[in-house]
Amino acid sequence: MNSTGTWDLGDVSMDGFLADRRDDIERLLAGVRSVCRFGDETMAIVDELGRFREHTVDAAFLLLWSGGVTGVPQPLERLEEPSFVRRMCRTAADLQLVNLLQALVTAAVAAGTEPDRGAPEVARVLRIASDLADPAGKSAPALVFRMWRVAHLPGILRPGSGTPQQGKTGFRAYARALEELLATP
Repeated sequence: MNSTGTWDLGDVSMDGFLADRRDDIERLLAGVRSVCRFGDETMAIVDELGRFREHTVDAAFLLLWSGGVTGVPQPLERLEEPSFVRRMCRTAADLQLVNLLQALVTAAVAAGTEPDRGAPEVARVLRIASDLADPAGKSAPALVFRMWRVAHLPGILRPGSGTPQQGKTGFRAYARALEELLATP
């Protein structure tokens, strides 16, 4: 939806979106594979889920992916109004990008991927994903990093979190490296 700019669900086509972005998707998935040290079996799950095949995008789907932040209007048909669709899409982009960053860093730390090797790849994946999610730049990687830092790190790094010290050390190292890589002037 963010790439069409019309906010009309009838204008959405996954095939249309993917047609011009196949190379970006492949680079993104290669980066995920590298950072997380995923093998062929794990990466095959992406194809099995069907996310990159043509499918209908409806308002309920957007409500789910945006975490229900907009709420459910009454009557329910208002959910398809352009103003609701726009807010759901922008919220979903922010939420999904922050969750992607959390998943990448968590997988990298768990896989033992050192930040000096993993952080540049995480930053590259985040840049690609941000461009795919919002070509207008409203979901810039530096902003996604800042949202991730305040949404996820306090719970991981607080003294009583239950995160092992090695994990805390890894998350802190990734946070420092990503801050340097994604900092805006």
